[in-house]
Amino acid sequence: MQINKLKINGYGKLKEKEINLKNKINIIYGENEGGKSTLLNFITDSFYGISKNKNGKEISNFEKYTPWVGEEFSGKLEYQLDNQEKFEIFRDFRKKNPKIFNEAMEDISKQFNIDKNKGNEFFYEQTKVDEALFLSTVVIHQQEVKLEKQQQNILIQKVANLVGTGEDNVSYKRAIDRINRRILDEVGTERSREKPINQTMQKISELQKQKQELENQIDIKYEIEENKTKLTNQIEEAQKELEKLKQEKILQENEKKENEKINLETELKEKLKNENNEKINSIKNKINQIKIENKRINTEKNTKNKRIIFIFLISILINILQIILIKNEFFNIIFLLTVSTVLIFYLFFKSHQKKKENKQKNKIEKINAEIKQLHFEIEILEKNNKKLDEEINSKKIEKNTKNNLENINQKIQEEENKINNQKIELHKLQLDYKNIEPKLENLANIEESLVDNNEKLVNLKKLEKSMNLAKEVLENSYNKMKNTVTPKFTENLSKTIAKISKDKYNKVKLNDETGLVVELENGNYIPVNRLSIGTIDQLYLSLRLAMAQELSTEKMPILLDEAFAYYDNERLENILSYLVERFKDHQIIIFTCTNREKEMLNKLKIEFNDITI
Repeated sequence: MQINKLKINGYGKLKEKEINLKNKINIIYGENEGGKSTLLNFITDSFYGISKNKNGKEISNFEKYTPWVGEEFSGKLEYQLDNQEKFEIFRDFRKKNPKIFNEAMEDISKQFNIDKNKGNEFFYEQTKVDEALFLSTVVIHQQEVKLEKQQQNILIQKVANLVGTGEDNVSYKRAIDRINRRILDEVGTERSREKPINQTMQKISELQKQKQELENQIDIKYEIEENKTKLTNQIEEAQKELEKLKQEKILQENEKKENEKINLETELKEKLKNENNEKINSIKNKINQIKIENKRINTEKNTKNKRIIFIFLISILINILQIILIKNEFFNIIFLLTVSTVLIFYLFFKSHQKKKENKQKNKIEKINAEIKQLHFEIEILEKNNKKLDEEINSKKIEKNTKNNLENINQKIQEEENKINNQKIELHKLQLDYKNIEPKLENLANIEESLVDNNEKLVNLKKLEKSMNLAKEVLENSYNKMKNTVTPKFTENLSKTIAKISKDKYNKVKLNDETGLVVELENGNYIPVNRLSIGTIDQLYLSLRLAMAQELSTEKMPILLDEAFAYYDNERLENILSYLVERFKDHQIIIFTCTNREKEMLNKLKIEFNDITI
């Protein structure tokens, strides 16, 4: 892949700047503090986003390169992959995610995975190179070492780390040492003292001894608890019996009161019954009197009727006899007058009698109604008497009490004495239990502490096991790296350093005891730290370049920031010739504050894109 164009609206000290890059070699010239490193960071942050974390620095890149308030903090980067697909990235660095456009200017940002921490991972998906790998290989910043002799071991260590682990900041030996220190500090060993595992094991031993001494009290505790339970049950049974006696006493007393009440109620009901009987008899007498009077009236009425009829019939008979016997016209007239008079009198009598009978009938109806009402009253009184008889009979239940109140009171007194004695005995047991309980509570605390310490011991052993497993994995990975990847790197490194040094150094090896060693022209091997700073610098650069081709299926651009600051002209000529020859399919971008690289490329008649910022 290659980067085609940079458009910086605002990033640090860079503002309103456009830079066109070409394939092959690009020289970006600028004075010291002129913005070369800022431009390199702009490229990295365009691909991966700007970090707000300090990562060991005094301030984060976000704080470092953010312009003043209100100014643009954005830019665009145009690039193309090896398959000739072109893309543009526009980033507003104040926002987490960029906008990615394809060659047709279509926004394809959502076609890539978006990590909530890292943001849009489009560049990783296209190249399979993450930011850490990008920065540790193809981006080679201004040298981190100083010229002072005592600092050269930093660079040597980085080279050894790259060869041994593939990362210049990851040291196998340092990682193993750190794990061993962690095992010693956080766990300990059988031979160590005052370390967590030793302290824990000693504590467990002491707790077990204390536990054994206190466990003898458990049987005593159980015996006391058993006796307490037994005595408590006895007290409860005695209290139940006492309660029964008290209830029986209450029943006896209530029964006595109830009997007195029943007797009083019975007397009242008997009295009421007698009064009802007297009323019934009185009503019955009244009914008999009414019946007699009624009978007398009826008899008188019948007698009068008979008399009138008898007189009427006698009068008629006399007149008839007179007419027959005397045959006198005067008497006949008198007869007719007499009969007429008698008849009129009879009719008048009958009419009067009928009115009287109606009155009498009404009177009789009233008498009958009164008699009926009296019978109804008798019926009610008799029902009341019947009910009173039932109530009186129901109350006449014989109460057979076996124990009189005196015997019950005596039994109550005996039960109360028994309960008091049992409570005194229970109180003694509780005092004994109270004396032994703190010891048993301490035993519980010891057991809990023993569980905690055993768990702590298990966790320490697990931690030790996990650290040993990490060591094992690290050792296996290191051995695998040493047996597979490292030989390939050292071979590439050897070829690279041979080219750069014009066969002065032909072979580089990694030795577990002495680290990196270099073969001299005479065949002798010497440790890298005996080489000059410039040679070590060459070695480090050579290894980074050797790794650049192993990163991705894409031919990644190589970005060199003042990488040749400590090279003499001979080494500079060698490295530039090597770069042009070995990385002819890679875009190379060299950031420099001198004209040495330009002059050397012109001397070697190598074309380059010259850019000044």
